[in-house]
Order: sequence, then C-alpha cells, then structure tokens
Amino acid sequence: MTILHLDTNHTILINQLQEAGFTNDKDYLSSKEEIESKIHKYDGIIIRSRFAIDKTFLDKAKNLKFIGRVGAGLENIDVKYAEHLGIKLFNAPEGNRNAVGEHTLGMILSLFNKLNQGDRSVRNGQWLREEHRGIELDGKTVGIIGYGNMGRAFAYKLRGFNVEVICYDIKDDVENSDATQVELEELFEKTDILSLHTPETPETIGMINTGFIDKFQKPFWLMNTARGKSVVTEDLVKGIKDGKILGAGLDVLEYEKSSFENLFTSDQEMPKPLKELLEMDNVILSPHVAGWTVESKEKLAQTIVDKIKNEFC
Repeated sequence: MTILHLDTNHTILINQLQEAGFTNDKDYLSSKEEIESKIHKYDGIIIRSRFAIDKTFLDKAKNLKFIGRVGAGLENIDVKYAEHLGIKLFNAPEGNRNAVGEHTLGMILSLFNKLNQGDRSVRNGQWLREEHRGIELDGKTVGIIGYGNMGRAFAYKLRGFNVEVICYDIKDDVENSDATQVELEELFEKTDILSLHTPETPETIGMINTGFIDKFQKPFWLMNTARGKSVVTEDLVKGIKDGKILGAGLDVLEYEKSSFENLFTSDQEMPKPLKELLEMDNVILSPHVAGWTVESKEKLAQTIVDKIKNEFC
C-alpha cells in the first residue's frame, strides 16, 4: 500500500510505516488541486489540517482505503461521504489529551493568579502586590461540557485541587471517578468554571452565546481548548462586560481559518469583538496549541501508526 503524507509530522510515523511495509510519499507544498490530480494513485493519506477533504477530493481518490488525521477531530473531513465510500478514518485524540488537560489547568491557574498581568507589571518596574491578589481554585465547581478523551483528561488533572467536577455530555453514562454527570440545569446552577471539550459539529457551533450564558446562576470563568466556533466572540465580550463571565482562557478563536494554521488572512480587518477581547486583562489567549507539546507530537504519530497497522497489517 502507498501512503501520501500531506503534512509534516513526527519522524516515527513514516519510519514505522516504512518498516511495516508501506510505501510513503511526501508532498507538503502542492496545492489542493495538484494533490487531487494524483490522489487516485494512493491507498492512504495522512493529514493534519492543511485543507478540507471534501466530496470533490474523495471522488478523485478512487483507490483510497484510509485517511489518518494526526489530531483529535475529523471536522476537516467529509466523514459521512468517506464512510459511504468505505474509507477508514483514523484520528488520535488519545495522543494529545494529556497535553490539553494540562494546558486547560494552566490557563485557569494563570487567570486566577493574574500571572500575565503580574509579569507585565514587574517588567515595567511596578511592584503592585494588592492589585495582583489572586483567588484559589480550592472549593470551586468545575463544569465540563464534552466528556470524551479531552474532558476526561482535564478532570483527571483536577484531582488533588479539592474541587467538585461535574460534566455534561450528549451520551449517557459517561461519568467516572473524576466527574459526576449532570443535566444542563444542574450545570447552569453550580458551575464556577466552565470548560469546553467538544468537537466541532452543527450542534456545537455558536453554542456559547448570550442565551446560553444568561442561563448560569452565578458569574463563571470560561475555558475553551476545543474549537473556536463554539463560542460567539461578540456574546463572550458582552458577557464579560456585563459581569456574567469573570474571565476567559481561549486556546482557540471563532476567527481561526479552517486549517487552524492562521488566525485570518492578512487583508482582513480585525473584527471588533476580537479587538475588544485583546484589550481585556481577564482574558488569556494562546494560538491553538493546547495539544501541541513535544510529547504529544510523538504520541499523536504513534497512535495513527498503531491504528493503521492494526487495520491493515
């Protein structure tokens, strides 16, 4: 079987597939149209988020048997059509769940202790102790929406912090020793910190909007290390201004390009809600790197290798 690699990944991916008897070609620079012109030659492709694998692409991939996505989600692939064609789909949420859990916890602790603001103040020659008095995670209730690989990993990281962890998921019976599954009404009532760990689906796009925010019984902190389009930025900014949201940790943004590689094209004017968000001291941002650690790079690659070998070797 011959595999086309469309993105750079950890070297173990190609090396181990080569050892298993697969032929590996690389093309990291050609346009999507150029790839489409030769995709019929390949049995498998490996991609991160370079471009969308849509119906047009899949129709030209006459011999394609599998797609491996070196990442957690499959939203850049037309999953239903690929499955209709009998193409196996492999992703790797197991590979970066630990990294996402640690990153989410790091954002919370940074916000609660005003670490970014304190760092800037000291660098500017100020020693403002009272202004940077923090709050403690101890005793808070953390609500998690989406209790799959990422949500579970984050809940596990909260062990030892003396917090109540509750979760909401569209699937029944997902709770474990790290979180108690509840209905949305209880989540709205109890939550001090809300953390999103959901895939991008029609149901989750725009999920965090003014109507949703207003259902919470008390002001809360919002963490999003999942998908940017789950949060309506304009409504988030309004919620922060109104005091309904105390602050936010955002690894992803509504305005990200679908490739996840850029925020938006250089000729676009920055949206007003984003401008306002950037000026808020109670918001911490990172460039979609929650699952982007040295260790997760290897784990993601290894997970894809193992799934391909289990299916085809």
